[in-house]
Amino acid sequence: MVVATLERRLMLLDDVRQVVGSALQIGGRVQHMDAAAPLLGAVPELDSIAVVNLITALEEHFGITVADDEIGASTFETLGSLAQFIERKLP
Repeated sequence: MVVATLERRLMLLDDVRQVVGSALQIGGRVQHMDAAAPLLGAVPELDSIAVVNLITALEEHFGITVADDEIGASTFETLGSLAQFIERKLP
């Protein structure tokens, strides 16, 4: 059970990494990012407009809906924090 959960989280992190790379057009750089990789303030491409585009891309990829009041800067602190947010949104 623990191994399955770990595998699921790693696959989710990889999926989130791919969506981030595609939405921000930083495919090559994102491949080297782990869960602790900082996003907001560290990735120049992640400005306010890119955040909106990234949220839309995540919604489409994962089939989720993100309300404005449930997401904040802390969600985009690291790749891992973003993946954790998505994990909580999944059924």
